Amino acid sequence: MDYAANIVVLAGLAIGVVYGAVGLLSDFCLMSSLRGWWAQGDSRLVRTYALAIGVAIAATQLLATRGMVDLGKSIYLQPTFSAPLMFFGGLLFGYGMVLSNGCGSRALVLLGRGNLRSFVVVIVLGIFAEMTLKGLIAPGRIAMVQLSQTTTKMVSLPVLLSMLGLTEAFARTLAASLISGALIIFAFAHAPFQRAWGQIAAGIAIGLLVAVGWYATGYLGADDFNPTPVTSLTFIAPIADGLQYVMLSTGSTLNFGIATVGGVFAGSLLAALVTGRFHWEGYQSAHHMLRSAGGAALMGTGGVMAFGCSIGQGLTGLSTLALASFVAVAGIFAGAAIGLRGALRVRPLVSAQDARSDPLT
Repeated sequence: MDYAANIVVLAGLAIGVVYGAVGLLSDFCLMSSLRGWWAQGDSRLVRTYALAIGVAIAATQLLATRGMVDLGKSIYLQPTFSAPLMFFGGLLFGYGMVLSNGCGSRALVLLGRGNLRSFVVVIVLGIFAEMTLKGLIAPGRIAMVQLSQTTTKMVSLPVLLSMLGLTEAFARTLAASLISGALIIFAFAHAPFQRAWGQIAAGIAIGLLVAVGWYATGYLGADDFNPTPVTSLTFIAPIADGLQYVMLSTGSTLNFGIATVGGVFAGSLLAALVTGRFHWEGYQSAHHMLRSAGGAALMGTGGVMAFGCSIGQGLTGLSTLALASFVAVAGIFAGAAIGLRGALRVRPLVSAQDARSDPLT
């Protein structure tokens, strides 16, 4: 690998280590956030997630305004995409997240803590993601894309605002200010959250990690002769790539995503050992395992269709203010709502408090 590629891989590893440690210590997880908010009325974790999105948008758009990162090179701002498929993929992912009681990133974090249930989730998610990208499910996905894709110049909220006569820079600043400001105000408009310093620090740290990822791949990794894909924190395709790399590393090349996945596991493991949180855990029953694996399969398939997960779209995609990301995130929330409160509600196998403290219980 050349110098730029090495820097990007090392940056991905470092970002993953920090994310893994912060994720373990703060219980950062969209699934547990929504369950705590909707089932118990405790909105502290969901406000942490909102703060992370707000910080990610503000920091990412600042990098783009300064010309340090060309977000247009990312997968989120491509002019051709299938909004129906992205929403449907998000729906599958959101419901699968409920079945597995946690998303892919949370599974990696808990795997570092000795949770063997999350090992099954990671493996099954990776297999189904690869099947949807290149395997048995891929032809169906491609056919659905071809039937429903559209091409538009209005790929992001700033572009939409610029069509009203605003300059590009002002439209970007206005859109970022309004959305990130609203999210940050929502986060702090709650007295218990204002006193939760650990959750505040976690939200800020994870939001900044998204921007650091963009900086690493879009600025440090910029190379006209050997360009690095411009991306940041995301976990569906990287978990699939990571599994493939572990099995077939000869002739393969490490990239930002694979390094990030490895870093999350390492950071979580280190934090668990240092704080005494490491302990082995397994499934309660065959039904428990089947439901968890089924949810992982839905997350792997849906995450590929939606171009990301609760982190890849919920944080990284939204940080670009891509309209397609709003569609995918709407699907993720809808799927989670169906699983938590809808007609297809998934009943927890343990108490709500235990599920919050360990989203993969």
